[in-house]
Amino acid sequence: MQEIDRTAIKSIGIPGPVLMERAGVAVAREIRNSCSRKRAFIACGTGNNGGDGLVIARELHNAGYAVKALISGNRNRLSPDCALQLSIARKLGLSVAFGASISGGSGITKKDMHGAVIVDALLGTGLNKDVSGPAASIIRKINASGRPVVSVDIASGISADTGQVMGVAINADITVTFGLSKRGHFLNPGASHTGRLKVEDIGFPPGLYEKATCHIPGHAEIASMLPERKTYSHKGHYGHALVVAGSAGKMGAAFMASRACLRAGAGLVSMGGPETLSQTYAQRATEEMYLALPDHGGGTLSEAALEPIVSYAKQHGSALAIGPGIGTGPGAVKLVRKLVSQCPVPMVLDADALNALKGAARTIKKASQPVVLTPHPGEFSRLTGKTAKDVAADPIGSALALAKQSGAVVHLKGAPSVTATPTGQTYINATGNSGLSKGGSGDVLTGIIAAFLAQGATASDAAVSGAYVHGLAADIAASRGSTRSLLASEVTEALPEAFAALEGGGHEQRP
Repeated sequence: MQEIDRTAIKSIGIPGPVLMERAGVAVAREIRNSCSRKRAFIACGTGNNGGDGLVIARELHNAGYAVKALISGNRNRLSPDCALQLSIARKLGLSVAFGASISGGSGITKKDMHGAVIVDALLGTGLNKDVSGPAASIIRKINASGRPVVSVDIASGISADTGQVMGVAINADITVTFGLSKRGHFLNPGASHTGRLKVEDIGFPPGLYEKATCHIPGHAEIASMLPERKTYSHKGHYGHALVVAGSAGKMGAAFMASRACLRAGAGLVSMGGPETLSQTYAQRATEEMYLALPDHGGGTLSEAALEPIVSYAKQHGSALAIGPGIGTGPGAVKLVRKLVSQCPVPMVLDADALNALKGAARTIKKASQPVVLTPHPGEFSRLTGKTAKDVAADPIGSALALAKQSGAVVHLKGAPSVTATPTGQTYINATGNSGLSKGGSGDVLTGIIAAFLAQGATASDAAVSGAYVHGLAADIAASRGSTRSLLASEVTEALPEAFAALEGGGHEQRP
């Protein structure tokens, strides 16, 4: 958005004050529509975000509000557009004070916030260091006031790029942003500081939005990604997915992934599991088929499983998923590392398959077919050496770096989950809930993505739409009870309703 803003002003010639006027008018309109009290306290910075705040102060003043504004910072550091708005405000007789804090000495006291809606126009989207000093003090006092807060563009103190709290941040009830939403509105902890988000069009030429590389798809976009299903068709039209999963004590992972794969539309699904567990697999399989694979005699796959997997995939397969519950024994590790380069069909690597590639992310570059990786931050850390804390602090940057390094589509699980492609496109998933924080949820997601790959979806579309459908099914399942008691198997059973919602336009989850 910063680039779009610069292009609109410098290359196209739309005056900055015009955009500022439209931004301020949009926020003032939202305040008039949402807040009944006709008192407003406007906290402004010295940059263009503060200029927006002064436009808001003027608009509310003109609408009959009792308005007081505080500019935190040195008057000599006002941006040109902010200085222009201050001049206009003072000519209209608005109460605008300069001060380092909310105190009697600045002409603004805590009492000025009583009964008022507070407008946060302090820092905006350009923040790149921790908030300190007077601005931090003002933010703390606003948060402690108990008054409703409307933030301009983004809650002050939140990084627009990563969603991280830069020292201290406003807790907004409403955020009005301009042009496009920002990453920090949806990435935690920024999402919890945003409140209700409203995106306003303030006149940026639509063609400039093509510069955006981060997307938040909704129903329409996801529906367009789903593999087509024709009226006159048979199971062969919808692919054959091979799900290599499970080991002694972890066979549930294989069944959850395989069942989700079927529910997500794959025409045929075969489970590949250790041959010493054949009887158990065969007894539990219903719609799924079973492929017995060489193991070490203890219920864990051996390296010798490579040839039958590759052979089966060449003869029957359309996609392969490997990893849930296979363990991290030496045989499984060698199997995964060799399979990456020899697999003849698109594949999804999850769970223990990712652990098998610890420190060997570049191995994925050897794959001859598209690959989707689905790590959570811990698996991502083991795969790349980057700490889980750093991954969680910048999920989009982390996922994008791994996608470019490995050549794979990376779906980084989290709240929210993000997907990155080797070409530089990133996606934030807007569906799902805390009920997915439970064992088996990742296995279900793996099965869904494998189903979409088997039906001919691209790796990118399979990962993005798989995450959305997975989260949508979880939202539907949780609506019947509680996220606390949601089971992964219940997410699978809600997939029919999720697909029906996409096909019929119901249950829209887009923010």
